[in-house]
Amino acid sequence: MALDQAEWKRLEDKAHELRKLTLETVIWAGSGHIGGSLSAMDVLTALYYHEMNFKGDQLDDPDRDRFVLSKGHIGVGFAPVLADLGCFPKDWLKEYNHTLSPLGMHPSAEMVPGVEVSTGSLGHGLSVAVGMAMGAKLGKKDWRTYTLLGDGECCEGSVWEGAMAASNFKLDNLVAIVDRNALMMDGPTEDVMAMEPFAEKWKAFGWEVFDIDGNNISEIVDALDKAKETKGKPSVIIANTTKGAGIDFISGDYKWHYGAFADDLADKARESLDRYHDERLARVKGA
Repeated sequence: MALDQAEWKRLEDKAHELRKLTLETVIWAGSGHIGGSLSAMDVLTALYYHEMNFKGDQLDDPDRDRFVLSKGHIGVGFAPVLADLGCFPKDWLKEYNHTLSPLGMHPSAEMVPGVEVSTGSLGHGLSVAVGMAMGAKLGKKDWRTYTLLGDGECCEGSVWEGAMAASNFKLDNLVAIVDRNALMMDGPTEDVMAMEPFAEKWKAFGWEVFDIDGNNISEIVDALDKAKETKGKPSVIIANTTKGAGIDFISGDYKWHYGAFADDLADKARESLDRYHDERLARVKGA
């Protein structure tokens, strides 16, 4: 079902709020993985504020949907989402990645309420999500499992082992989302380890594939709706995004995979995020 304008605007406003909070968290931390956090923020917003059955004050609900952040290095963008949902106090963000803070560079399920799975080495999230989805199937439960991967992460062989297993076991309660910003820490994916033909790879592994603009919330929600309707096989959403989306002087630059903001850059970044939000709202009004 297509988003109505009121709901689309609500999600755009929330995504803008979370992009700004992510920027401030990076500033408080002294540095962070800002590029991939911003490219993925529309996906996180659509999942947590529209799609998933998840409430910050009901973290032990056995019927909640599960989310696995496979690209765990964007914890500096994920933590603001969980804080905003009430999983833990927002004041925690001011100590992000500081000594003794529960919020480390990668989220810990033992230390951070709302995190289902701890992360570290990339490439493991899909296989963990497959296990969760299989558990729901075996237990005849209706909850769904979602996992967010980076495209550079898809160099890992374990990703494709998980993809093969998900198809083999017909896990139609599993949705993988790939943040396809086409950039890795060392440069463009197609220069470091070519992904293309990317959609065809997933199709060959037996997945239903949705290839979308991952910085368009309406397209994300539409793909999530279609994935829910897909039966007999898992779904993957290839979310084509821009690394650093919203901050013009870092947008599309792999060198901002990880970075820090001096005072003058911080002000420029805040102003750019506001302009970006205005552009996004104009798209909503014109729809």
